[in-house]
Amino acid sequence: MVKPSVLACAILASGASAYSVSRSQIRSLGQKSVGVCSGRTHSASMKMEDFGFLKGSGLGFEDLWGDNEAISEVGLENRLNQDGLRFKMNRTPEEAAEVGPLLGLPGFTVNLPLIGETYLGPPKVASIWEALGFTATSNNEARQAEKRKAIEKARTAKAGVRGNEGFEGRKKWLPKYG
Repeated sequence: MVKPSVLACAILASGASAYSVSRSQIRSLGQKSVGVCSGRTHSASMKMEDFGFLKGSGLGFEDLWGDNEAISEVGLENRLNQDGLRFKMNRTPEEAAEVGPLLGLPGFTVNLPLIGETYLGPPKVASIWEALGFTATSNNEARQAEKRKAIEKARTAKAGVRGNEGFEGRKKWLPKYG
């Protein structure tokens, strides 16, 4: 018969405590425990807030942004729609009017406080799949025309981006990279 050594007993005894469970641990099983965390440090700071104090100084919000459409998604969508281009694959108002509301369901416009005039009803899309985004596309006639202009500009450009070779440089890159 083999006698266990003192070292083996010590190892077994130390490992046994890792697998033991106290009554308090069993009592708290399944209960949500919220740990106490130390205060977070927030290193980010506000980049642009003038509260009107910098108005007219050249550093104020209106001075820097003015009528720039890129400051909001609504402004950018309105600007792109002026050229017939779609924003985030949404139909332009003209395209939406051609299609009409989904499944011909009725919709109505209400004037809500704080929000203003709001349309409540089905989206103006061709199918439920377009409403869910599966068949939505930003590709329309206006975008195709913009693509053709960009292709023609790339073919005839003498200087490329950042002063590179332009068309001659693209001739070398096309066979290599496609």
